[in-house]
Amino acid sequence: MLETEELRKVYKGTAAVDSVNLFLEKGESVGLLGPNGAGKSTTISMIASLIAPSAGDVRLNGKSVLKHPNEIRKVLGIVPQEIALYPELTAYENLKFFGRIYGLKGEALSRRVQEVLELLGLEDRQKDLVKTYSGGMKRRINIGAALLHEPEILIMDEPTVGIDPQSRSYILDTVRKLNEEKGMTVLYTSHYMEEVERLCDRVYIMDHGKVIASGTKDELKSILSGEEAILVEMDRDYPELVKELDADEAILQTIETDKGLKLIVPKGSRLLGKIFQAAERHGAQISNITVQVPTLEDVFLHLTGRKLRD
Repeated sequence: MLETEELRKVYKGTAAVDSVNLFLEKGESVGLLGPNGAGKSTTISMIASLIAPSAGDVRLNGKSVLKHPNEIRKVLGIVPQEIALYPELTAYENLKFFGRIYGLKGEALSRRVQEVLELLGLEDRQKDLVKTYSGGMKRRINIGAALLHEPEILIMDEPTVGIDPQSRSYILDTVRKLNEEKGMTVLYTSHYMEEVERLCDRVYIMDHGKVIASGTKDELKSILSGEEAILVEMDRDYPELVKELDADEAILQTIETDKGLKLIVPKGSRLLGKIFQAAERHGAQISNITVQVPTLEDVFLHLTGRKLRD
């Protein structure tokens, strides 16, 4: 349905997006993962015909978006990373305004505004000025503006940044409903791994402007199929313990977390005894230790050597 071919964008001699190939089939929910600065927003701006690529092409049903930009604009809804609303207008007035931009009018426009407000759970606040809304409510109206013309494809650029957990959960449930019940094709960019795991059928991982891995969630996790993760929860940080474990050749990767350490080790390596002994030498208090299969976050760390939000 939608694909990019060797998509490239160069700014001042630096490739922000470098030969990116991706595709979306009709009705799919596809994740585009990467840290800040990976090239996600630039990629979707080119897909949406908002900026021209330096090289490559975007095709919708086989037709070049560069040559026929209006074709994708008719079927695409895009939710930008930044809030794009008029704060001095009410939610209802904002949606009416954006609906008119999409060519809706009269009874059809009024009906769609009410349907979108109901989907977002904001019917009761529709007459309030947007500037009085919480961050999460603004995000929901931002999404609503992209849904007014009932698009076939929805691109969402980090739609949950900086909002409370309740609003975030509501937005994720809404996206899943649009995909599963309405059959809407979704391209969801994020640097929150758990969101993409929850919503997406397939995943592309970007870093430094390139797609470095792609596939289903299980296919990506199979990259570390011969490894397991040991989670070590401790009462505080122990830099010397980290240094010792990091130097151990039997431990493939040492990752500091909010609760302690995550160690990526070969499956069946039997290193728990060694970990406890090292902790005792450094006076570390271990409150919990568990062994689990690697996650998508672990795969990303393995591929890039850095955390997803870096």
